Amino acid sequence: MTGANGRQARWQRNAVDGVGAVLLLTGLAWLAVHYGMGAGAGQLPHPAEAWLMRLHGLAAFAALFLLGAIAAAHVPAGWRITSEGGWPGQRGTGLVLCTLAGLLVLTGYMLYYFAPEPVRPALGWIHAAAGVAMAAVLGLHRHRRCAGRARQLRNP
Repeated sequence: MTGANGRQARWQRNAVDGVGAVLLLTGLAWLAVHYGMGAGAGQLPHPAEAWLMRLHGLAAFAALFLLGAIAAAHVPAGWRITSEGGWPGQRGTGLVLCTLAGLLVLTGYMLYYFAPEPVRPALGWIHAAAGVAMAAVLGLHRHRRCAGRARQLRNP
């Protein structure tokens, strides 16, 4: 799953990109529909809301599987490589990604199963912000790895 160089297998990168895109797009679309089209006093939820949440939930199960695969192979290999002086900055963004993943799992679980009604809007916005941050930090994490590799090629 993760090579000796710490790099994820292509299927993992593709799966993370695909599942992450579905999660981000369905989450943002739900926010747009809920607060844009469905907003207003006494209005019923927009019909698309339920389908967006179903697709978002399905992608969340796939993301949990990927999170397990990454936690089992990529994280330990990356931790070892960064402790040996490779890829500066990777460990920090990796820790932020792990923290955001935990926050997303926790807030998503709470929203689905037992968040009290007065807390739901704030919890939902925390979940949404963490999701957008996850996408941004993942891009930074990959950029730092590529920059670190380029630096290693220039200065062997």
